[in-house]
Amino acid sequence: MNTTNAGGNASGYGHGPRQWTFLNNHAHVLLCLARNPDMVLRAVAMQVGITERATQKIIKDLVESQVLERYRVGRCNSYRIRMDTPLRHPLEKKHTVGELLAMLLTEQEMAKARSQAAPGRSDCT
Repeated sequence: MNTTNAGGNASGYGHGPRQWTFLNNHAHVLLCLARNPDMVLRAVAMQVGITERATQKIIKDLVESQVLERYRVGRCNSYRIRMDTPLRHPLEKKHTVGELLAMLLTEQEMAKARSQAAPGRSDCT
């Protein structure tokens, strides 16, 4: 029996093959990193229910689209979220990454995420 949902996620959040969520894996990875910017890829992958390879690709996408900034802390990566980045889809582009996270994180988690967030870009118009 196939236990993955339509998005290929076998994390167990639904029952049967046709389960889905309103957020995609990019949003799930971003939520994990907002809660813990030092989380290792394996832990992110396990929480989201995807492979480490898929997690690496998603983080690469988020860095390239300037939603995340990656920096080194010793031998490990850590991440800063650019809260002021507009969402990408035309239906959502009037809202920011920070607004999305504010809907999904507790007040404490959001305060922590904001304190670790990347500062606004000076070259944005």
